[in-house]
Parts: sequence; structure tokens; C-alpha cells
Amino acid sequence: MDMTAIPQIIIDFDSTLIQVEALDELAALVFRRHPKRRQLVAQIAAITKQGMEGKLPFERSLQSRLDLLKPARADILKLSAILKQKVTSSFWRNREFLRANRDRIYIVSSGFEEYIGPVVEHLGLKPQNVRANRFRFSARQLYQGVEKKNPLTKTGGKAVAVKGLKLKGEVVVIGDGVTDLEIREAGLATKFFALTENVRRESVLQSADKVIKSFDEFLYEYRLPMRFSYPKSKITALLLEGVHPAAVSALEAEGYGVIAASDALGEQELAEAIEEVSLLGIRSKTKITDKVLKRAKRLMAVGAFCIGTEQIDLAAASARGVCVFNAPFSNTRSVVELALGEIIMLMRRTFEASVKLHQGVWHKSAAGSYEVRGKRLGIVGYGNIGSQLSILAENLGMEVYFYDVVDKLALGNARKCATLDELLKSCDIVTLHVDGRASNRNLIAAKQLDLMRAGAILLNLSRGTIVDLSALAQALKAGKIAGASIDVFPREPKSNKERFESDLLGMPNVILTPHIGGSTLEAQENIGAYVSRKLVEYVNTGGTFFSVNFPQIQLPALEKAHRLLHLHRNVPGILAKINGILAAHRINILGQHLKTNEQVGYVITDVNKSYNKQVIEELSSIPHTIKFRVLY
Repeated sequence: MDMTAIPQIIIDFDSTLIQVEALDELAALVFRRHPKRRQLVAQIAAITKQGMEGKLPFERSLQSRLDLLKPARADILKLSAILKQKVTSSFWRNREFLRANRDRIYIVSSGFEEYIGPVVEHLGLKPQNVRANRFRFSARQLYQGVEKKNPLTKTGGKAVAVKGLKLKGEVVVIGDGVTDLEIREAGLATKFFALTENVRRESVLQSADKVIKSFDEFLYEYRLPMRFSYPKSKITALLLEGVHPAAVSALEAEGYGVIAASDALGEQELAEAIEEVSLLGIRSKTKITDKVLKRAKRLMAVGAFCIGTEQIDLAAASARGVCVFNAPFSNTRSVVELALGEIIMLMRRTFEASVKLHQGVWHKSAAGSYEVRGKRLGIVGYGNIGSQLSILAENLGMEVYFYDVVDKLALGNARKCATLDELLKSCDIVTLHVDGRASNRNLIAAKQLDLMRAGAILLNLSRGTIVDLSALAQALKAGKIAGASIDVFPREPKSNKERFESDLLGMPNVILTPHIGGSTLEAQENIGAYVSRKLVEYVNTGGTFFSVNFPQIQLPALEKAHRLLHLHRNVPGILAKINGILAAHRINILGQHLKTNEQVGYVITDVNKSYNKQVIEELSSIPHTIKFRVLY
């Protein structure tokens, strides 16, 4: 790279190059055995904050802290070891850039060389490019003061120190405090970048040329080599419908910006909110339509923090290069347990008796109350939930029958029915665990209810469109169906504030629950952790394993290479064109994967780091390309 394209970079130390204020850390050391340790450490931190925000003259701020601290050299040595472990994350991961450009990087701080120098060397920077204060110690290595002639002991000292460097060309400052801003205001720097990775000082942000969340953003701004191909802090995740905090924490830990909301958004609201969003997290109520996806210019992936994906236009997502993940297994146990509990309550008419008792009516009777042991349970849909329910129900002494459109292996003593009609005619209890595809709409309607045994019960914890609720209400009123439990509905409120309406309201021996089959803390935490991991894996490696709309590829970690990700319409000849371009540029392929589905093809190619950047334009311009990105 042309060195003249890289500006001279002045970096602050406290809360910029390191995550903390060094003198605050020093206070914890110096006062570690002091009876008023907590109060003194807080006092030091308060003085630091006032100085950094410009509410206290710096010279006074520094001297006030030192008068309290009076550190010995032994304290400084311990502090240096601590600070090496507190280098700001984005600087540490880009230490290769720092080392390669150490001649153009200066650390200017009102802190002290004695602890800054070891940290700077740890990062591969030049100690001689540090401008900082120095302590004075006695022969017994006790604190005696500071070098008073050093301009950095005084207000405005950073500007004086930078002026003494006599830097030429473009000069930029990266910092977090008023003293860093003063360098630009003195005309000694072209731009001041306010770094917020560790701390936000609003008074400083207002005057900055640019606010950056990480050092990656600065490198990206200047198109300089960096550890990641794209700053993680520029990736925004929008999580709707009260996605579990585990997902928020996981995405924030990765360095992404996260916006979380408790409610769903309508189509127009989401279309307006999604323009700058890179990752979108939803549950069952938010609809991802083509209209929404048209506005999602930066959207990389959608995480459905639930089992189903019927609320997402998967074909439109694929066509626009948006990868979709869901959580097919994470809430299985929670749904199964609720189904079992409701089966027992319905067979015992527990819910109906409880409602009467709440109304002051004592109605003790065994009429219509049965054990589940020996009863026939019919499971429609023998997937993850249906098969686990089968095992637990059999352990309770039930006879299990199941029906699935796909040939499934029976577990335990479960018996497979050849048709849905056969199952409906045979069972005392019917529970539905199928997906929401169009062919399953009104799977249980008047005809199917009529086939069921007189006095049977019905459960639906799958999708709201599976059962014709009007027909079910009629069958319940007629006594054909003795009880029902419904957790999902054709139309569900978008938030807890909206009123719920249904034909089943007020009916005895009908359990209505607000789509809570998977709503246990354990399930939601598992879902939050699982789906967020899949989103991070896709962003970081390009891996699509368990995606519901992309070809599934599980990729190894990227090591000492660049990864080229090419998503295209599934037409012949794309791989040949990709490899033709790579060959023309004499690029060595370290590894390559290709997988397709009916709609798209996905080519992942790992190559050596050195290549002409023109190859990126050529690969992006191949006809039928949907999306292309580079990872490193």
C-alpha cells in the first residue's frame, strides 16, 4: 500500500487505546487495603470524568488525583501488567496494522510513560513515538511528583506536544475526551474521530468530525487493511417481539449494534425501519414480505426465533440474497410438556372445575373425568415435537398412534396410521404438530371433526390455520368433541395491548392459551442462543448450515486467507466463470465449496490474501449474481 495514503495517526491512551482510565485502575491498586477504598476509588473516578468532559481544568484534575494517589514504582509495575490485558478490542485485533504502520502512529497522552510504554510495546508500537508525562520517584522508589516542565501536565498540553512532533501531511486524532479534541481545534490535525467503544462523552461527540464505535470503522473509512472485511460495529441487528436477552447479549458481544423491541411491526412500519438493518430477528407475528425485503438494502440474514417460517417470504428472501434461520429444535420439550399437561387437564375436566370454583360453585363429580392411562393418543405430525410426545405419552401408559405425510420410523410401540382419517376414527385424543404450509390449511374442519370419536378431545399447538375454529366451536356445542386446547389462532394480536377475539371464548372445557407452547424461560433462552449463533456464524464465516432457504454448507474457520462468497441464481456455468476469473488473475484457490437448491447456488472460495482487487468487481459482475461479499 502507498504509505502516503495513510495519514499520521495520533491515538489517545486512556479509554481509547485501553478500555479504562489508567489512574482509576491505579487507584484500585494503591487503595486496595485502605479502609475507605471504595470512597477513594469513586472520588478518583469522579475527578477523571470531570476532567475528560471539560468540567474541570485538566491541570487541576491531574494534580488532584496524584495528590490522593501518591503511587510507588511497584504500583506502576503492577498497573502495567493489568493494562496489557485491557487493550481495547478493536486495536488488539488490528495489531497487525499497528505494527506495519508503527512509524506513522503516535500515542499522545496526559498519562504517564512508565505504564504507557509497556502497553505500547505489547502492541508492537514504538515507545519513542509516545508523548506522555513522567513520574519522579525517590531513591526508595516512592512518589515525589511529576516532571513539571512537561507541557502534558498542563491544560492544553496535548496540543503543545503534538506541535513539537512537527508532523507533515494529513494528521488525524482518535480519542474520547476534550483534551483530544483540543489538538484539532489548535489546527494541528485535519480530523478528530471520537471513539465510543469504551465510553461516550456527549460534549465531545458533538464537536467530533466523525463518531466511530471501533478502530475498525476508522480503518474502513480510509480503506486501510484491517482484521475484518467489514467493521462489526457497523452491523445493526433489529430484534422484535421480545426476543430473549440471550440473543441481545450474544450479538452485542460480537460487536454488533442491537435494537430490541417487545412488539411486532406491521408491514409498512417494518419497511420503514429496516433500511439500515443488517440482521433481523423476529418471532411468529412479524411478516417478512417482498415489500419489506425491497427496502432492506443492507439485510444479510433473518433469524426466526421460533420453529415456523411461514411468516417469511422465503422465495423473495432467496432472490434478494437474504439467508433465513429458525430454531427447529430448541423449544421441543416446552411444547411437549404443555401438550401433556393439557391432555391430562382436559381428560379430567380440571380447567372447567377450576373456573366454576373461582365463581364460588362447588361441583365435585367424577362424571366425564378419565385417566389418560390406556387411552389412545393420535399424533398428527411425527416430527421433533410429535415423536418426543410419543415417547413420554407411552411412558404414561397411553397407546400412541401417529400419522405423517413423510414416512417416519415409529418410536417405542407407536403405531403408524396409513391415513389421517384412520387416525381420527381410532383415537380418544388428537393432537396436531404440523407446519403451516398451504396444504395444511383447515386440515381439521367439519368433515374431520365428524370422523372423530364421540367425546374425543382435540389439541392444536402447531399453527393457527390448521383448525377451522368455527367448525370446532359447533362440534363442541353439539357435544361431539368433549374438550379442546388451542394455543395458536388464524389471527393473533400483535401485542399484549390488543384485544383477542375467537369463536371459542367462554366455552367450558376449552383451554385457550396465547401462543405460549414454546414460551418457557428455558426454551426462549435456548432459542435466543441458538439462532443468534447461526446469524453470527453466517456473518463471520458464510456458513449456512440449518438455513431454511439457502443451500446448507458447514464451513471451517477462516485461517490466513480471504473467503469469497458468491450467491447466484441456480443456472449452469457459474462455477466455471468464477474459476475462469480466478485463473486469469493467477489466484491460488485454497479451498472451494459449491452447493445448490432449486432457486440459488452458493460458491465459497478461500484464496490467498494477495490478489488484484479488480477480481472483486469481475466476480460481482458475473450475470445472475445475487450477492457477493468478501470475508477475512
